[in-house]
Formats: sequence, C-alpha cells, structure tokens
Amino acid sequence: MSQVNLLPPELRQRQATRRLTSIIVAAGLGVLAIIGVFYFMQTQKLSDVQSELEAQQASNAELSAEIESLSQYAALQDELAAKEVLVASLYVNEVSWSVALLDISRVIPDASYLTNLTGQITATTSTVPGEVPTAPTGGTPETTLIGNMTFAGVADQIETIASWLTRLEQVQGWVNAWANSAQENAAFSRIYTFSNGIDLTQEAATERGQAAEVTP
Repeated sequence: MSQVNLLPPELRQRQATRRLTSIIVAAGLGVLAIIGVFYFMQTQKLSDVQSELEAQQASNAELSAEIESLSQYAALQDELAAKEVLVASLYVNEVSWSVALLDISRVIPDASYLTNLTGQITATTSTVPGEVPTAPTGGTPETTLIGNMTFAGVADQIETIASWLTRLEQVQGWVNAWANSAQENAAFSRIYTFSNGIDLTQEAATERGQAAEVTP
C-alpha cells in the first residue's frame, strides 16, 4: 500500500530546514567541543612546560650561587699557579757556587793560587706570559751557555797557567777556557800574574736549575 504525505509543501520545507539547522548546530557544537578539548590539552601542556621552566630556573639559580661560592677557590688556584711559575723562574739555570768552588779547588794546580773569582749567570728571558723564562741562547745542554766565571791569580811558570786552563775544561759544564793576560812579575822570576775565564753550559746548572728549563 502506498503512503501519501498530505502535509502542505511549505510545512515539509520548514521541517527539512529545521532538521538541517539541527544537524549544523550539532556539528558546530561538536567542533567547539573538539576545539575546547584541544585548547585544554594545550593549556595543560603549556602549564607543564612553564613548571619545568621555573624548576630549571630555580636549579640554575642554585648552581650560580654554588659557582659564586667556589669562585674564591678558582682565584686561589690561579694565584698558586702564578706563584709556581714565579718559583720555577727563580731556579732557571741555577748554579751551585759552593760546588763550583769545590771543583776549582780540585783542578787548580798546586803551583798557583787565585786572587779573585767572579761568577755570573746570563739573564733569562720569556716572551709568553705565564711561561717559565729560558736562556736566550739555544742548543743542547752541552752547548747552551748560561754564564761564565772569570779568575785572577798568580802562578809559578807559564806552564802552570796552561795546565790550569786545561783542567778547567775537565769539569762537566765548563767549556771554552780562555786567557786574558799573563804578566811576569819581575824579570826572570817566572812568577806570573794572570787573568782568564771559562764559559758555563746548562750542564753546570743544578738538577733543579736544569728542570726549570722545561716549560710546564
């Protein structure tokens, strides 16, 4: 059996419009609900990020305070390092003059004696801040000169002076012995007043003085 809709077309049109409006409103409410849920989730996420940021800032503040409290120890460490460099520089090319005197007493000929002795160390230089100064001349410890000693004395016969020069170079670290003068005190006396010198290499330095040559 067929059904016949006896409602007027205008009423049917209004019913259809209401149904369409209800569908659109329901869809809009659904979209708003989805947007609301998304906004809530983003707000919650932002709140969590803000909490993490505040916690990190608090942790950074604590670390900064701790670093500040430890800065005095860093300054002390720098001061200690500077003093160590200074102490090391004081020993660069250090020579034990007491040992040098003992060596002289061992090599000086019996037929002579000294009236004067002068020893000096070459000034050290450094062009790098904080670096231990080193001798201005280069080379190996056997050839690098760090200073010299000069002598004046009296010797019986010229051969004694020659022997003295030879014996000086037998001491480790003493090289290039030279004679400045040798003058006979009186005619045919064979007693000579002389002056001479000897160069000192790094081998003549103490162990501490040689170790200071190494830049830390």
